[in-house]
Amino acid sequence: MTKFLATPDNPDGWKLEDILEQIQNDVLRRSTKIMEDARPEARAVLNNNIAILGMLADCVERARDSTRIVDSFGPASETSGPRIGNG
Repeated sequence: MTKFLATPDNPDGWKLEDILEQIQNDVLRRSTKIMEDARPEARAVLNNNIAILGMLADCVERARDSTRIVDSFGPASETSGPRIGNG
């Protein structure tokens, strides 16, 4: 059973893309707090955050694509088994 992601056993879970977007938003908020800090350490963290935001953007798009693919099999059902994979 997953802790965070939505499944038939965890219907209140999140879609992967939604979790990634929340993380993306948090990183962006943190970045804005240090963007005026000219110290080398702050610039290094900001540069890392910018790179991470780019990677997260790619991950969000891949997660959305996976959701589209899985959704193309129809709605999830607790009785018919998984839409993709062996279960």
